[in-house]
Amino acid sequence: MDTQNSLFSLFCFFLVCFFSGEQEVVEGTRLPWTSSPFGFRPKMLFVFGDSYADTGNTKIAETRSWKFPYGITFPGKPSGRFSDGFVSTDYIAGYLGMKTPIPYRWREQLSERVKDGLNIAYGGTGVFDTMVAEPNMTTQIDFLQQLLHDSVYTKRNLKTSVAFVSVAGNDYATYKAKNGSAQDFPAFIESFMNQLMVNLKRIHDMGVRKIGITSLVPLGCLPRNTAPFSFQHCDDTYNALVDLHNQLLPQVVNTLNQQTNTSDNPSFFILDLYNAFWIVFNRNETYKGNGPTFEKPFEPCCFGVSGGFKCGNVDENGENKYTLCSDPRSKFFWDGVHPTEQGWYVVYKTPAFQNSLKQFYGLT
Repeated sequence: MDTQNSLFSLFCFFLVCFFSGEQEVVEGTRLPWTSSPFGFRPKMLFVFGDSYADTGNTKIAETRSWKFPYGITFPGKPSGRFSDGFVSTDYIAGYLGMKTPIPYRWREQLSERVKDGLNIAYGGTGVFDTMVAEPNMTTQIDFLQQLLHDSVYTKRNLKTSVAFVSVAGNDYATYKAKNGSAQDFPAFIESFMNQLMVNLKRIHDMGVRKIGITSLVPLGCLPRNTAPFSFQHCDDTYNALVDLHNQLLPQVVNTLNQQTNTSDNPSFFILDLYNAFWIVFNRNETYKGNGPTFEKPFEPCCFGVSGGFKCGNVDENGENKYTLCSDPRSKFFWDGVHPTEQGWYVVYKTPAFQNSLKQFYGLT
């Protein structure tokens, strides 16, 4: 895929952050406040990506999402979700009128539930290998391919399914952590977009009817990036990277729809997290949702007491090395990277995200 040189004028070198990532699966949750659209109603949902979508795949030893206080809102204890409760996957499933698909790691213990699809997303992962020892997106798709080979699913089954693909920025964090240069970054982001295109087409070629991929959220507005500014404003350098990514992503989607001869009835869609986040941050007056606004949207509920600690960290004596707000519902962000359950709900209800969901499921 050719990349227009003019786009790279947006780019200045950056530092982006990781979306890393008593074990018990919380399976099959249907949200009470969501309902299925009256258009195309899939029978299965497959989820790929990272911690914005993971509902329990990442190993306990690899992540804080299996430690208190994660999960304090739902289900009341850690469940592997990177939040106090529900995450994006739960709301996507709820929009379809479906239960949240079970994590891939529980496919054998809960084999009766694989008929609803699977969540194959792993916290901290990316399109390429990242700094966490979990399956990248190519390997996640390989898992689904193997299930087809093993006749757990058939291609005919998958024609009644949709896929949700979360891309939250871990590849860019890894590029910087490995001392990638500003000079080489244009080639890196082009290779990223090319590999993303290959991945999305593979999902489609297995029979999945519609595939929604998230736009990149404003990374410069994540709490770990606004902390140096006392959580008062975003880092424009980070957000310049986001602008570049989000300008290239539609080229990927348009090319895929052309290659698969689905331009008139598209198979590939962008789910607009970027503008949904900005609506919440700006408390846009056009937003008439039922959810709250947040007085300090960049300030998280749970955060490390100093730069060396994160939400959920304890010292050798078991003392908490994080602060925790009294009510997660009052905060948009849960920790340094991830929204609260309430934050995800408000994002889900924004016009930007609702409109992209309607396009995804053919209601516009």
